[in-house]
Amino acid sequence: QVQLVESGGGLVQAGGSLRLSCAASGRTFSSYAMGWFRQAPGKEREFVAAISWTGGNTYYADSVKGRFTISRNNAKNTVYLQMNSLKPEDTAVYYCAADKWGDSGLATPSPYDYWGQGTQVTVSS
Repeated sequence: QVQLVESGGGLVQAGGSLRLSCAASGRTFSSYAMGWFRQAPGKEREFVAAISWTGGNTYYADSVKGRFTISRNNAKNTVYLQMNSLKPEDTAVYYCAADKWGDSGLATPSPYDYWGQGTQVTVSS
């Protein structure tokens, strides 16, 4: 069982930055691919970014490529999402998720075994 807790959300002006963190419980964090998804009101949950369990592969949605960076620190059992040049359309609840031994197919919710509760990101214009 893995528990995920997101933090770092908040209110920021357009063009600003935020860094989200997702802390995982347990001693097997390094064997999980980690993903970030987001869901805006009235919309479906959408993929944002993912990193393979090895850390060697990263994936991004086209809408965030070049602005967001996903990284992981296995010693701290934490995955990060650095978000720069934020836009009002980035406003959503952001969720992290974990997929055991995941290395591909990470852009859809289905492979993920565990999900956090989410953290709100609001970007004002």
